[in-house]
Amino acid sequence: MQIGYKLAAEGYGPQEMIRQAVRAEQVGFDFVEMSDHFHPWLEAQGHSSFAWSVLGAVAARTTTLRLATGVTCPTVRYHPAIIAQAAATLALISDGRFTLGVGAGERLNEHVVGQGFPSVRGRHERLREALEIIRLLWQGGYQSYDGRHLQLEDARVFDLPDTSPVIAVAASGPDSAALAAELGDGLFATEPKGSIVEHYRSAGGQGPRYAEVPLAWATDEGQAVQAVLQTSRWMVTGWKVMSELPNPVNFDAASSYVEERHVRELFAVGPDPEVHVQAVRPYLDAGFDHIVLQNAGPDPDGFLDFFAAELASRLRALG
Repeated sequence: MQIGYKLAAEGYGPQEMIRQAVRAEQVGFDFVEMSDHFHPWLEAQGHSSFAWSVLGAVAARTTTLRLATGVTCPTVRYHPAIIAQAAATLALISDGRFTLGVGAGERLNEHVVGQGFPSVRGRHERLREALEIIRLLWQGGYQSYDGRHLQLEDARVFDLPDTSPVIAVAASGPDSAALAAELGDGLFATEPKGSIVEHYRSAGGQGPRYAEVPLAWATDEGQAVQAVLQTSRWMVTGWKVMSELPNPVNFDAASSYVEERHVRELFAVGPDPEVHVQAVRPYLDAGFDHIVLQNAGPDPDGFLDFFAAELASRLRALG
């Protein structure tokens, strides 16, 4: 089992993200994972820096810490050729420590370039084409591609690592899990559903399996719950809402109903390490082996200290 720390890019500025990543390496995390957003989920979060710049700086300031996007959408706001180039460069800068996490995206970030946002079917068709383009460019040489949605004309990525980055594909059901097995090297999910892993494996997938676990650490349970209500209550709305709303103001409205009981149903909250261990266990039981701790508590340094002193050894014992 590998344990990762989620860089809450929507809640902190770029310098703070870099500082937290360096500290994550110091306290024993195996990797960090950073979302690739244009907007935060809520106005109260107040940040959303460019993931590729931050991860490049993290790579330069760490030595063993692995890095991942969790996840980037290579189909609307970015053309996949740009992601192929960016990921190859980051793999070189990090000496092979980078994993490219990709997914079908959210309207929140993708509509900003004025191209609209596709239907669910259209998003997954585009993601398949994007993965084919990225793979093609990583073969080297000049390449072209003529898809139903995406095109590539006589393009070459000149700086390629000897070994291509691992691609972990976000999945929530059998079709996306099969795509992860076919065109990815790994799986990415946000729910402890063993069926996702089973579909991935039955389709031939044998790579790393990433999953995010929502936590909120604080010295007091009430403080932890209040932090979630202020900055992370959008997570309660579910993927069908999270993928479709266009702006933070819409998420403010859509999550206005969220109460303490909803937070406690989704998040492990408070200072007790066993509460957080029990939150991780279902993900391991489901077959995930790269566990991302997504702390929504109010004190990131306190959480990092807590991980080093009380949580890491307990979690590694589970693995």
